[in-house]
Amino acid sequence: MAVSGNQLSPAAGAYEIDQAASTVRFNTRAMFGLLPVRGTFAIGHGRITVADPAEESLVHVAIEAGSFESGNQQRDDHVRSSDYLNVAQYPEIGFRSQRLERTGTDATLYGELTVCGVTQPIAVTLEKVTHDGKRMTASGTAMIDRYTFGITKAKGMTGRHLKITLGVVAHR
Repeated sequence: MAVSGNQLSPAAGAYEIDQAASTVRFNTRAMFGLLPVRGTFAIGHGRITVADPAEESLVHVAIEAGSFESGNQQRDDHVRSSDYLNVAQYPEIGFRSQRLERTGTDATLYGELTVCGVTQPIAVTLEKVTHDGKRMTASGTAMIDRYTFGITKAKGMTGRHLKITLGVVAHR
């Protein structure tokens, strides 16, 4: 985890996630691993509560499931359907952190991800956290196995694992 200024962590307090400035990107493979598929989700709302000590900090984020976008309208509509994300019944994908672990300059945020009503543990590797006054930015990655959330349609044709890349901007 990279830092700026003299503080290891941003100032304690609540930071609202800026949906317009933040990104949730995914990478996966389709057609038996032959074709790359990339896309985005939009953050609906979220909050980062920085604690002192930083290990007690909390993150809560709601991602708009219907915002799934890969650049292929037919695929996007299918992924939003009941075969995959079922956005009519589950409009949000939720993340709620449980703990932050730091080892030297590395940091991992452990929490729970809820997709289609199924909650599973997840680890987000924080790659960079910077802060400047009332603004904080963070980037990180996580791997998701869609099968653990009960999303098992089109085995082989649709990638099982997704790499999630986060770019978050938040303000106090």
